[in-house]
Amino acid sequence: MKHNLHLLIIDPQNDFCDLPPSHRPVQADGSLAAPALPVSGAHADMLRVAELIDTGRQGVTGISVTLDSHHRLDVAHPTFWTGAGGDAVSPFTEITAADVRAGRFLPRDAASLPRALAYLDALEAAGRYRLMVWPVHCEIGTWGHNVHADVRAAYNRWEDAALGIVGKVVKGTNPWTEHYSAVMAEVPDADDPATQLNRGFIDLLRQADRVYITGEAGSHCVKATTEHIVDQFGPADARKLVLVTDCMSPVAGFAPQYDAFVRDMLARGVQTATAADVLPELRANAAR
Repeated sequence: MKHNLHLLIIDPQNDFCDLPPSHRPVQADGSLAAPALPVSGAHADMLRVAELIDTGRQGVTGISVTLDSHHRLDVAHPTFWTGAGGDAVSPFTEITAADVRAGRFLPRDAASLPRALAYLDALEAAGRYRLMVWPVHCEIGTWGHNVHADVRAAYNRWEDAALGIVGKVVKGTNPWTEHYSAVMAEVPDADDPATQLNRGFIDLLRQADRVYITGEAGSHCVKATTEHIVDQFGPADARKLVLVTDCMSPVAGFAPQYDAFVRDMLARGVQTATAADVLPELRANAAR
């Protein structure tokens, strides 16, 4: 009898991949589309994910894909904020509650100030992150929101062969909270179930004998998702999780956070492997 070997692919989207020209379509103005927030190494990561699916297809019993999904106006986008004197806020700017109270940064819509401050206070009290302003990315309906073409083609072939459906987990549609993790938002909104603990997703993963975790970026969405899964699984089930480390990369400048995350997960019982390590397990499962 086959083991339940589940592949989790976190945010394998165009906007996060350092795509070569061959993977970037021509736009109406004749220029090539460009990823909004490319992670160095992500394209190679995704090619390895696609190869893992294709080569180990018969041993994979389930696949889940998470999709970062944002509106153009979002608390973590420059479109939400203005600097002192009305200056534009550049991507990769960190904004704290103290900054807002001092007037260094303010919401462009003045009516949003109380809610924005309440959010920043709650975010900082949680102690996981401070607000980072990212480039507008993974805007719903855009090419950047789409899954890397090779990964999509590979999991489509798996669906055809297995008569299965790749599960899609959407996160980030609430513009008032950051949603790095596919399990829950950084500050859940009491009025929005989509930001709260995704118990169905956790239960699905808990049923697996092994969950291979891949995707982008290792320093942020992979990190946050894995941490929340481990929190929900507890020590007994954390050993089911495997970080496939050559199928993920950190955002530039955040390698120390990524390295610390991997060390912490190892200490909590999570395993690490490469795609080459995983493939024999998938092949053995196919033969069962």
